[in-house]
This record gives sequence, C-alpha cells and structure tokens, in this order.
Amino acid sequence: MAKTIVGLFDDFAHAQQVVRDLVDHGFRREDISLIANDAAREHSTTLGLSDNTAAVADDTASDTMKGAGIGAGIGGVAGLLVGLGALAIPGVGPIIAAGPIASALAGAGIGAVAGGLIGALTNLGVPEEEAHVYAEGVRRGGTLVAVKSSDEDADKAADIMSRHNPVDIDRRSTMYRENDWKGFSHEAEPYRHEDIHAERERVGNVERVPVVEEELTVGKREVQRGGARVHTWVEERPVQEQVRLRDETVHVERHDVDRPLTDADAAGAFRERTIEMTETDEEAVAAKRARVTEEVVISKDVDERVETVSDTVRRTNVEVENTGGAFGGDEDYRTHFNSTYANRGYTYEQFAPAYGFGSELRRSGRYTGDWNAHEADFRRDWEGRYGAQGKWEDFKDAVRHGWDRMTR
Repeated sequence: MAKTIVGLFDDFAHAQQVVRDLVDHGFRREDISLIANDAAREHSTTLGLSDNTAAVADDTASDTMKGAGIGAGIGGVAGLLVGLGALAIPGVGPIIAAGPIASALAGAGIGAVAGGLIGALTNLGVPEEEAHVYAEGVRRGGTLVAVKSSDEDADKAADIMSRHNPVDIDRRSTMYRENDWKGFSHEAEPYRHEDIHAERERVGNVERVPVVEEELTVGKREVQRGGARVHTWVEERPVQEQVRLRDETVHVERHDVDRPLTDADAAGAFRERTIEMTETDEEAVAAKRARVTEEVVISKDVDERVETVSDTVRRTNVEVENTGGAFGGDEDYRTHFNSTYANRGYTYEQFAPAYGFGSELRRSGRYTGDWNAHEADFRRDWEGRYGAQGKWEDFKDAVRHGWDRMTR
C-alpha cells in the first residue's frame, strides 16, 4: 500500500536538499512533488523558468506547465524534478511546482477555485485539516515536499525529511490560530515578498520555554485513631411491693325483740321501702413509670498542634547564554552605550535589544554590502518588531554599532 510523506520547509535550500537525498536513496523522481512560494520570482529566475504566472486566469494552465518545464541542463535540483514549472494559484500567488502535485494544479485550470491547492494535497493523501496548514505555510513563503512511498520505505522517507529542519506542523498550526487564522482560503490575499520576510522573522524568532514551578500545598484530613463505644440494653428483674387492701362484707341478721313502739319506729312503720347496702373491696393496681436514675456522659477533648511538612518542589530555570555578543554582559556594547546614551537618562537594558538586533541582521546573511544600502529595510524590521521599544531614530546608532561590530 502506498503512503505519502509530506514535509513543509521555511528554507527553500532545505527543501532542495530533501529532494536530492530522496533521489539518492532510491525514490523515483516521478513520485516526488514540490511546491514553493515564488512571490519575488527568485526561484523561477534562478531555475530559468519563463514567467507564466497568469495561467490560472484561463483554461491554458496545462499547456503552460508543459511549456514551462525544464531539463537536467539547468543543474541542481531542477534536474531531479519532473514537470517543473511556474504558475500562479488563487490564495497563494506565484509558485513553482513539480511532480504529481504540479500535474494536479495544472489540470485544474480555472477550476482551481473549486479544489485548488487543498484539492491537490488531499488527492496526494494528505488529511484535509493538515492540508489547510500546509497550504497556508506555502502561502506564507514555505516550500512543500511530498513523496509517494511504499510501506517499507515510508520510515526512510520520513527520516530523510526530519534531517533537514522541517516545520513542526502542529506548532505552526497553533501559531496561525493564535492570530485568528481559521483555515486556508483561495480568496485570501497572496503574501508579498516583504510580508514573507516579516513572517520568517516572526516564526524564526519565537521559541516558547515554559517555566514550570511546583507549589507545596498543605491541607489536612481526618484520620480515625481511636474512641469509645457505649452500648445500651434492657434487662428485667422481679420486684415486690406490699399494699394494704380493704374488703367489705354485708351481713343481714334477724333478732327477736319485744318492746314498746317508739316514735322512731312509728316514723317508718307501715311503709314499704327497699334498703340496699353495697359491698366495696379494694384490689391492688400495679403501674410502672420510668425515672432517670443515672447518666453516662461521652465527650472528647480537641487539641490543635502544629506539624511541619517537609518535601521538595521543582522549578524550571532558564539560563540565557550570550552566544553572539549581542546582549547584556558585552563590554563593547556597554562602553558604546555609556559614551552615547548614558548622559541622556537611559539605561543599558533599554538599548540592549537594539545592539542585539544590529548584530543579528549582520549574522543572518540576508544582507550584504554597507549599512546605507539597507537602512530602509532595517528601519521597517525594527518598527515591526520593536516599535513599542521606541522610535528608530532614537535607537539607530545602537543598531548600527551592533551591525558594525559583527562586520568587524
């Protein structure tokens, strides 16, 4: 099963070396694709390609690509690529392209608006989400290299690309999205040469080093270490109490008498009546009532103590080493600062970036010749990167000193 290995490179020279290494390691030229931003026409001029960048405006793109192809006579990487040519595509602008991706773009013609670079990449097997990042990378001045490979050679192809400083596509996607980028659009305005230069400065000088520090957080938790348990139960025991009770008994007796009738006898004589007498007895009645006779009190004492918790925490320390004599600690810059700016109320720390900027311009190799030939470019770069630091005229002498020092 075939696989497509893709790499994005900020430096065109790195992409060229990848192509050379792929061919040297046995990969077929017909399977290697390359697409590079050519906003300044420098690649097409160097490789001897005719300027056919208006091709997408009509249906002649395919013929244009065929006519733009060059042979091995040019030398270098051009002789290693198949169908190398120049054209323009929506959203990117002028490019040079070779291999299967060039055929896909050339065949699109005016239909490039519908599929365009994203369609060409997905046809090579690149997932659409990644294709957007790769396409945006080319739009911003990058060079993309892709190679079709067998399963057995896929790791070898990936290893070759990894040797030549490919873009970390995940990190680059994050950087794009931090600036509200939503995805590649064929309607986007192509980057100009100066835009690409500023983009290279931005992505090439941003490196995030997280400083991580651990904190020791001491809390407390409850731990059961002992206590008391009280269990209650009910027991029964026999009890006796004595009570005095009264019983009544009615007795009826008849007695023979012989006496004269008294007035009391006469009052009740010869009347009918009924006389009743009721017997009333007492009986024992038992009742129980509960009384509290004792209390068992359960309590606990609470004491507080201070305990020292010892542990180790880690922190990331970042040591900045001066490798080019650009920043603080360089006596030459400090001497220049003291003689030029110190009496104006400034501090060396305010001007250290300017000295570093000047030395960086010279070390980069992008500019040759004397200072005056490039001062306008230097000023534009300074205002783009350090505009908040201060005006160019205030810091120009420090930048110039950094440039001259690296020149010497």
